[in-house]
Amino acid sequence: MNMNRLSKTLSAALNLQMTKEAHASQIYLSYGAWAENQGFSGVANFLFRHSHEERNHMMKILEYILKRGAEVVVTTIPAPPENPTGINNCFEKVFEHEVDNTKAIYKLVKMSFDEGDWATWNFMQWFVKEQIEEETLALNLLDKVKIAGSKKESSDALYLLDKDLDKMPDDARSAQDVTVDNP
Repeated sequence: MNMNRLSKTLSAALNLQMTKEAHASQIYLSYGAWAENQGFSGVANFLFRHSHEERNHMMKILEYILKRGAEVVVTTIPAPPENPTGINNCFEKVFEHEVDNTKAIYKLVKMSFDEGDWATWNFMQWFVKEQIEEETLALNLLDKVKIAGSKKESSDALYLLDKDLDKMPDDARSAQDVTVDNP
């Protein structure tokens, strides 16, 4: 008896997204190691925590595929891109990566909608909201770097930014969660 409740196309797309999340984890891990080597332990700590979060996203998709009775296909993860050239470049790369991941999530949402797979469409809504948070967080980090002097960051400003990132929460509030009482 066939227990699979995912189409071949959705199963393949979910497996691909699972690999993208694993790749994202490796990117954050790589950038974290770079930051640590540059002496930015706060930035590194933030990026290491984010690497772990991306791995959790991968596991969430893996579990969903299994619970829908489909086959999980674990494939090779591409190598992370080259190391950043500075803190500003690091967070520019983070933002670009998150925008690319958002596009991939949207494709899955559309595919599940077009196929009428409402379980998968509903499952993917969590990722839609998560990507709003991820992009907002990356933009907030770029804003902080801009305040620190962007590409001409001063040592004092980078020191304070590094200290802030060590304690900074790993998520950002979505616009949809804002109220008049709690902006």
